Amino acid sequence: MIVLADRRHVALYARRVAETRLLTAVLTPDPDGGYVVQIVELPGVISQGDTVEEALANIREAAELYLEDATPADRAALDVHPLTTAVQVRVA
Repeated sequence: MIVLADRRHVALYARRVAETRLLTAVLTPDPDGGYVVQIVELPGVISQGDTVEEALANIREAAELYLEDATPADRAALDVHPLTTAVQVRVA
């Protein structure tokens, strides 16, 4: 149950819910252990963690911090939805 103290909190809660986006996280195993993770839609937003769960929690926080001060152009990048797929290549 969520208890909101005043209209300001209601507005803040509504804005946060309305601005929730699904972004593309790419996790790469680090040779030294753990994972490096980045958000495709937000170039330069990179984090890491010892486990997949920790890496995802860290990148979520990094993306939210980045978006707090994002310009309208930065936010426009959220509307670009990358197409991701696997590509098979021959290794000589």
